[in-house]
Amino acid sequence: MPDVYAMIAEVDVATQERLADILELRAADPQQRAMLDSYLSEIPFVPRARVLEIGCGTGAVARVLARQPAVAEVIGVDPSPVFIAKADELAAAEGAVAFETGDGRALRFPDGDFDVVVCHTVLCHAPEPERVVAEALRVLRPGGTFAVCEGDYPTITVARRELDPLQECIEAVKVGFVNDPWLVRRLPALLRSAGFEVVGCRSYGYLQTDQPDYMLTLVDRGADALESWGRIGPELGAALKAEARSRAAAGDFYGGMGFVSFLARRPG
Repeated sequence: MPDVYAMIAEVDVATQERLADILELRAADPQQRAMLDSYLSEIPFVPRARVLEIGCGTGAVARVLARQPAVAEVIGVDPSPVFIAKADELAAAEGAVAFETGDGRALRFPDGDFDVVVCHTVLCHAPEPERVVAEALRVLRPGGTFAVCEGDYPTITVARRELDPLQECIEAVKVGFVNDPWLVRRLPALLRSAGFEVVGCRSYGYLQTDQPDYMLTLVDRGADALESWGRIGPELGAALKAEARSRAAAGDFYGGMGFVSFLARRPG
């Protein structure tokens, strides 16, 4: 099944709007924000830096980037016009950020146009991610920084025991919402083969238990996918969603996942 994000501009507007809300829900999570702040703090922003975010979604990361003291301008690019409209709306008070529709595999910008390029949980959704990495290298100035953060999707789990039925929802998410769940494990080689120097990496643990708002969206999306593929009926789909919420209400929910960030430098 194709990754929904890989063909996001072709997806119906209602689904894009639902996914936009989920992107903002995830961005508001304190653990997610701490992870973002951690790797952004390692970027050597030059004074009055120009920053590009590829796959900006609703602009949550771009808004944080625009508030960095050394940053003069942030441009966010995403193929979804629905996401871009939401990004414009949410960043109306931000003076240093702009958004536009575009394909990260074929950017309109000239060579060496940016000091920093960021891809936050994007490359695992991109068909031909090596083209996105190549474009990031091209539009960076010599010595510029490419910051990448990705989920380590083979680690994601909501299972409390072997053969836990809720884990089937997560397995469906990997199929229907992630183009390449294993990409993060090949990223160092991918970055180097494109011509980057990898200068830093870090891993992060993400865990939700008592208030698993984001993880519940994954269970829901997985159950919906299984139903749409004809693998389960609506009654079982509803039961899986209800079981996840029952566990959360009882303080018995477990949802975990690893993330990894890499900082790479364009030589020169």
